[in-house]
Amino acid sequence: MAYTYEYPRPAVTADCVVITREAAPRVLLIQRGFDPYKGCWAFPGGFLDMDETTEQCAIRELEEETGLKVTDVHQIGAYSKVDRDPRGRTITVAYLAFMDEAAEVCGLDDAAKASWFKLSELPPLAFDHADIMKDVQSRMLEIKGGDI
Repeated sequence: MAYTYEYPRPAVTADCVVITREAAPRVLLIQRGFDPYKGCWAFPGGFLDMDETTEQCAIRELEEETGLKVTDVHQIGAYSKVDRDPRGRTITVAYLAFMDEAAEVCGLDDAAKASWFKLSELPPLAFDHADIMKDVQSRMLEIKGGDI
């Protein structure tokens, strides 16, 4: 049964922030291969397929863009600034995953590169990913401690 709606529908994406549990934690970033923000660093992520949850989308996009597989992710929040994506109205749901140490990754799909960065030495981030990173850092300790 088809429906017609009077209301515009935004696009939905999911991002996956992967951080190591090392003494000097690192975060996995991809270098974008296409516009917008071609050449800039961002969290692995992408558009939601109609038959998946945002959690499944984050896990799928992480693997498609870096080759890294995870199963346990924690929702950080939804990000909906009107101008967060120059392609149009887009809402993202960000997830956090932990790894004991950095695994081998490579840029796949629409990611030109994938690399691990020390949390203390992050490059400028695309979209609103700096805002997401601030939220991640404020919640990391409670998630690592098992409170979520």
